[in-house]
Amino acid sequence: MRLVTRAAAAALRLPAARTGRVTVTRDIPVRVRDGVTLRADHYAPDLPGAHCVLIRTPYGRGGPIRLLGRLIAERGFHVVIQSCRGTYGSDGEFAPLVHERDDGLDTLDWLRRQPWWTGALGMFGASYQGFVQWAVAADAGDELRAMVAVVTASATRDSTYAGESFALDTVLTWAELLQAQTVPWLARQWELKRGQPRLARALTHLPLAEADRVATGVTVPFFQEWLRHHTPDAGYWRTRVFGERITEVRAPVAMVSGWQDIFLPAQLDDYARLRAAGARPRLVVGPWTHGSPGLLVASLREGLDWLDTHLAGRPAPQRAPVRVHVGGAGGGWRDLPDWPPPATPVRWHLRAGGGLAPEPQEHGTPDRFWYDPADPTPSLGGPLLVAQRAGAVDNRPVEARPDVLTYTSGPLPEPVEVAGPVRAEIHVRSELSYLDVFVRLCDVDRRGRSWNVCDGLVRVEPGRFPRDPSGVVVVPVTLWPTAYRFAPGHRLRVQVSGGAHPRYARNPGTGEPLGTAVTLRAGWREILSDREHPSGLELPLVRTPSTAG
Repeated sequence: MRLVTRAAAAALRLPAARTGRVTVTRDIPVRVRDGVTLRADHYAPDLPGAHCVLIRTPYGRGGPIRLLGRLIAERGFHVVIQSCRGTYGSDGEFAPLVHERDDGLDTLDWLRRQPWWTGALGMFGASYQGFVQWAVAADAGDELRAMVAVVTASATRDSTYAGESFALDTVLTWAELLQAQTVPWLARQWELKRGQPRLARALTHLPLAEADRVATGVTVPFFQEWLRHHTPDAGYWRTRVFGERITEVRAPVAMVSGWQDIFLPAQLDDYARLRAAGARPRLVVGPWTHGSPGLLVASLREGLDWLDTHLAGRPAPQRAPVRVHVGGAGGGWRDLPDWPPPATPVRWHLRAGGGLAPEPQEHGTPDRFWYDPADPTPSLGGPLLVAQRAGAVDNRPVEARPDVLTYTSGPLPEPVEVAGPVRAEIHVRSELSYLDVFVRLCDVDRRGRSWNVCDGLVRVEPGRFPRDPSGVVVVPVTLWPTAYRFAPGHRLRVQVSGGAHPRYARNPGTGEPLGTAVTLRAGWREILSDREHPSGLELPLVRTPSTAG
């Protein structure tokens, strides 16, 4: 194993190991307050006074995470990798986010009783392994000295129901992934591959309350619950989100994310809350999706540096608090004092017939498209759970559909660099009261390829937004934040459509409940863009060239 970790450390360009002697004890029982026994593996370095790093995970303790445990241990930390309740040998039933606070605090109490415990703890992990960190962070006290939270957030509710829609692809894919975890790691790879056709069928199946059985062969309790408890006032989520106490967290936090990650907006909200409370978190956002290999490499390097500094107390190199990758031609990494950087909000107005310009037009005939949920506008790339389907892709196939409107600027005479939040305001009139508005910003290169940069979707229903006497609804759409450089000669493009399926569950147009809807109603949408109805997109310019309309 030592040869493997040496090779991995060299390939990942990790800091030098402090020891090559690591003792591994597997399947250690940890009894929690309600009598359930959780199982953990302990990676013990042959170094006196080494502090502990805890990783709690529902994804098993074998395969790549074993390598991760040894790599961290060789750099001078005790590592405890624990299977969450109901997964990989731990007793009980896995119920997302329900038991993580109590189980995590009970595990911390168990750590205090170990002979090698020093009184200082770090936590590390991505995605769900980050949620469990936030579950205990406010109550862990001064013993929690460092957190490394990768593509994750303290609150998952808003990511699950982005724009008050439902993140169908992410949730159902995750349910299928968890079901596949019930077999050994190597067999799991085959199970995941075999399950792809079933998952594809499930993503198109109605009613959604049956989709989990189509994808996995069994009813998935949390999937059913998330379909039922989807309204903003649902009490179900109050004990499953931890953002309200984030300002009580005293541990230094390192955050790593990607511009095409599913949890990016929520993670940046966490950053903003910590900054408002006077904390100084580290933030790194790169050109990654949720499962990008580059993300995993960067998070390990960043995480080891953070643990060295804040848990082990070793000297750290001076660096800026924020590091982001600016996409597009001529972008690259930028070191910043904070996020978002100072920027000038500049509005680009939609123009009837497909134009996009800084100035609104006086008059214009509304652009129309027919949205049919029986043939929903497909999602293409963007923030998805599965890296192979996510990220920036050429959007021309979806832009060729009659249910997608595009608004394109003239060629840019100078580079346009944007960094920060992106917002749209769309004036829409529909013959149906229930509809979705999807907005996507793209970079059209000199060859005509249209690369998605960021996007967002909002679900419209009676009473959510005011409707004027002519039936027009002004729909505010918050897109994913971004940092991107549009090169000279490229063009900005804004897509407007009625959905992005299966990334978001299709809107049936009827107002039927999310899980049981089966009736599909098609209808016309009109996008208005004149001085009285200035539909447009607001970009945060950090460089302000003279732009062409």
